[in-house]
Amino acid sequence: MPRSSAVRLSHFLPSLLLLVAGLAAAYVKDLNVFFTSLFNVLPTLVLLLGGAYCAVYRRQRELFLMVTVYIAYFLLDTQTDFYRDNGKVREDAAVVFHLVCLLLPLLFGLFAAWQERTHLFQDMVARFAVLLVFGSVALALEQSFPQALLLWLSEIRWPALHGAWMSLIQLSYPMFAAAFLLLAWQYWRNPRPLHAAQLVGLLGLFWMLPKTFILPFTLNIMCSQVMLMIAAAVAHEAYQMAFRDELTGLPGRRALNERMQRLGRNYVLAMSDVDHFKKFNDTHGHDVGDQVLRLVASKLSKIGGGGRAYRYGGEEFALVFAGKTIDECMPHLEVIRQSIETYAIQLRNPDNRPQDDQQGRQRRSGAGASSVSVTVSIGVAERLEQRTPEEVLKSADQALYNAKGAGRNCVIAFGQNRRGAVRMEAAAG
Repeated sequence: MPRSSAVRLSHFLPSLLLLVAGLAAAYVKDLNVFFTSLFNVLPTLVLLLGGAYCAVYRRQRELFLMVTVYIAYFLLDTQTDFYRDNGKVREDAAVVFHLVCLLLPLLFGLFAAWQERTHLFQDMVARFAVLLVFGSVALALEQSFPQALLLWLSEIRWPALHGAWMSLIQLSYPMFAAAFLLLAWQYWRNPRPLHAAQLVGLLGLFWMLPKTFILPFTLNIMCSQVMLMIAAAVAHEAYQMAFRDELTGLPGRRALNERMQRLGRNYVLAMSDVDHFKKFNDTHGHDVGDQVLRLVASKLSKIGGGGRAYRYGGEEFALVFAGKTIDECMPHLEVIRQSIETYAIQLRNPDNRPQDDQQGRQRRSGAGASSVSVTVSIGVAERLEQRTPEEVLKSADQALYNAKGAGRNCVIAFGQNRRGAVRMEAAAG
């Protein structure tokens, strides 16, 4: 089912910045010798570096996307070089250009949606075979029947749908539309930086093709930018794998360690643990256990008071309040504890998930619904003089154990007893 809650602007931001930079560079009329020389070698340089990066990390889908874009660049660059040198196009320019306009969105969409599901070597052979078949057939037709192929490509099949603004062959527009819809659906189903980069890259290619013979370095710049988008998306996803927890979507342990090194003089750290999680997991199964962890993570991510939640490991979560005192943080932690305690989790089949939040609320309030609830214990510690973040975190962890020993489902500060915790809960109520 769609994961609309996972859609983020950050997935698109690097690619959009590269697209805007490419558009700005393409419209610069007077370039000095340095930039002229750079743009001439930039696509090849990006392919070598980005392709090597993808190959090392076995990202074959991204590698073949780059190769597809580079082949289109190479074919069209040969034509534009001839045009700049001779002031006229080559005899085969029209048929080559139209073939690229037709096959580029087709192959880009195909390779972008083709996920690695088999043995790596078999997958590479299959992708190479597809590229070879399409290229061989196109080359054979272009060499054997150039005029007939040109007439077939340039024919206007749907006059009612053809506008004066259309500068590409008519067949390329449904190809681009189909590829865009496919990649948009892919991103909606599985929001991730790579899928966002593919969408933005396809838009860049769609803008590039009509400008190939009009703006001097449009082809070089935009092909380079699209390949950079793909390489940047691979790096973005590698960062997420290292710093973000896949199950809950929260920043992970490594991100917490880095954040702790950048804290100022005043801060508060809290450790939270799901009560009786092992027993709950054994009773209801790991799927429901994962559901509980996602719920707790979702609640903790909404912590007020400037706090930030992290997945520490297992059923433990850490919260960081930079520039805060413990008195400022305790009410916010109590609100989160209560919101988790009062939330009813409906036990459901993973194949029968609600379509939206409203339907989920209706199911949870329905009679006879099978639901459970969980609670969390929270330990809090504040930085004191000459204390490192690691020591403060250990103090918060000790306070968490005290909260467990005091009966669970409570918030206890380091050095605070259960009676003090009760007074804090009463004050927050």
